Amino acid sequence: MRFLCTLLLLLSYTAIFPQEYPDGVKKLIDAYPDFEIKYNGKYITLKGGQQFVYDDKIIKSGEELLNKPSISDMLKQNYPQRSKGYIPSKNSDPGRVRNEEFMKAMYGKDSKEVQSNLVTIIWCPKLSGSKIRITKVNNVHLQLQKVSEELDKHPELQKYLQGATTFNWRIIKGTNRLSTHSFGTSIDLNVKYSNYWQWDCRCTDESHDLKYKNQIPQLIVDIFEKYGFIWGGKWYHYDTMHFEYRPELLSPGLL
Repeated sequence: MRFLCTLLLLLSYTAIFPQEYPDGVKKLIDAYPDFEIKYNGKYITLKGGQQFVYDDKIIKSGEELLNKPSISDMLKQNYPQRSKGYIPSKNSDPGRVRNEEFMKAMYGKDSKEVQSNLVTIIWCPKLSGSKIRITKVNNVHLQLQKVSEELDKHPELQKYLQGATTFNWRIIKGTNRLSTHSFGTSIDLNVKYSNYWQWDCRCTDESHDLKYKNQIPQLIVDIFEKYGFIWGGKWYHYDTMHFEYRPELLSPGLL
């Protein structure tokens, strides 16, 4: 009888307190509270009912990882937050892996749906004054507004902040993958002071040996990271003009 009572008690605890969530799932739940993410041990489910396998248990590398990632694949490489002078090691691209269907479920399945959620903000009113469109989903627009306000206090950064671009529904050159600019979650700074691996190697070959280049000041990177945006300059396949909203990859204590 005592054994039966103990078993029933354990079962009741299991019902109340489900199995421990993987760290990646916890990060997604914390990063995107509006989507009320649930996890049942195999799938994550968004409040709209969209369901995704969290970890497909398939070992991938190179372009396969970029083209067919599971949700957990997006989180496997640690993003080095607030790391001055950081130069990424070969094929270290934290945040460059994205599950496109997951992004579509949150921000819009096509250009029309994404654009229905875009709002216009004035980017760095004192130093640039340009109008840019950014998604309001997950309050990305509010976070970018905070970035803008803080950067606008630094006139020494003006040349980097001009000519910024955001929404553009497009495929990344040499791939079949959508750019995150397609979802209105990203911003590119002035191309005159930017470096991009495809420009430098004049190729789209992911296996090409690259020599890292960067002109973007650390202060700009720190301010973007503070409000949930990762930087493409922390990728081996560097894209130093590029910032995208990916708070799940950033430590909450440093936001």
